[in-house]
Amino acid sequence: MSEKATEIANLLGPTVESLGLELLGVEYLPAPGGATLRLYIDVPLAEQPDRIINVDDCERVSREVSAQLDVEDPISGNYTLEVSSPGVDRPLFTLDQFARHVGESAKIVLKLAQDGRRRFQGQIVRIDTEAAAVVFSVDGKDVQIGFGNIDKARILPDWVALGLAPQKPNKPGPKKPGHDKKKPSNEPAAGKPRAE
Repeated sequence: MSEKATEIANLLGPTVESLGLELLGVEYLPAPGGATLRLYIDVPLAEQPDRIINVDDCERVSREVSAQLDVEDPISGNYTLEVSSPGVDRPLFTLDQFARHVGESAKIVLKLAQDGRRRFQGQIVRIDTEAAAVVFSVDGKDVQIGFGNIDKARILPDWVALGLAPQKPNKPGPKKPGHDKKKPSNEPAAGKPRAE
């Protein structure tokens, strides 16, 4: 998260927690016409493992946070507030969140290139808490990336495990007119006698 996003997350985290929810992270996206402030919320897994975020949760957080932002005013100028569930391709904002998803695949974008790359995709192998780093398996090799160098990270959903993988059609699709492939035939063309 950017410094501004971290500042806002620290400010709003207790408000979200007071509603029985968890503030996963904040995205602050400044733009010339007005910034976007996006909050990702979730239900604390340990407390309510079978519950998921719904629209009512997002609306409650939006109302409470809007009131707090009006008073605290951490953002100058116009901005749009968005409150969202993390979705299946959930963003990761903290080392603890990476630790919860060890064994899953993720895609990350770095602030500064490492090994000539800024984008990586691989499986989260482990967290090195002493080095404040995440170890990924990328193309069969372990790659350690400092947490402070991670700009963005998202889980790559396992669509097969979710039962949402694209299915191959069982039968061929409709034939397009004029695209029938005709096999050569020994039959004479209609109306033309065969030469013997």
